[in-house]
Amino acid sequence: MEINPLKLENQLCFPLYACAKEVVRQYKPFLDEIGLTYTQYITMMVMWEEKSMNVKTLGERLYLDSGTLTPLLKKLEKQGLIIRQRSTEDERNVIVTISEEGENLRQKAVEIPLKLGSCIPIAMEEVQTLYVLLYKILGSINKQDCTDKK
Repeated sequence: MEINPLKLENQLCFPLYACAKEVVRQYKPFLDEIGLTYTQYITMMVMWEEKSMNVKTLGERLYLDSGTLTPLLKKLEKQGLIIRQRSTEDERNVIVTISEEGENLRQKAVEIPLKLGSCIPIAMEEVQTLYVLLYKILGSINKQDCTDKK
């Protein structure tokens, strides 16, 4: 039996897209309480972990390009959550540092992952398997250019 390559249910991209969209939608009420969008939230997660890093590295870590990241960082800076400064060693590099207010926001955000976990009805071992598979896909996709394949 031949598989129809254009049938929606045969596309890996669709359940990945739909699931990601729905999971992010579940975050919204919790993030509204702390005044962040989902993309701002994941940015702050990295900042809570790293404290300070250059914009390029932050973008790579979040899989965000500078056109998306720059306005996002400007908004976080306007909210007082981060500080952006040009590197003293190389002015082409912008360093992002978490502010005291940004650190304090961490306490309000700490329970969000637990709240979300209760909304996703899969076992912990399934979560771990999914996590490994998704990062495997991310790692391999970034190492190749699929547009060259004919």
